[in-house]
Amino acid sequence: MVQNAPVVVAFSITPIGIGDSVSEHVADAVRIVRASGLPSETGPMFTTVEGEWDEVMAVIRRAMDAVLERAPRVSVSMKIDDRPGASGAMEHKVAAVEERLAQRRDDRSA
Repeated sequence: MVQNAPVVVAFSITPIGIGDSVSEHVADAVRIVRASGLPSETGPMFTTVEGEWDEVMAVIRRAMDAVLERAPRVSVSMKIDDRPGASGAMEHKVAAVEERLAQRRDDRSA
């Protein structure tokens, strides 16, 4: 890991011991991520955030703590992409796949 290099982290915080519905608790975590000002996206299974290692991990920790305030236990899953020299990776990764998909459609219609 290069100091101060951006990372992309997909993470999921799951409250345990609160019943079947977890959306209220998950929303608490997502609010913290969005308030951080870091680039982020929330999907059905994971929230993805991009920034320097220390700031991303601090945001995830704060989100986890917020859920722990109202749940007796949490489970956290993370997937980390550490690629020195890359910035804007969240947008670039999706754009690259969309470009490939468009090329494939163009190849079929030719």
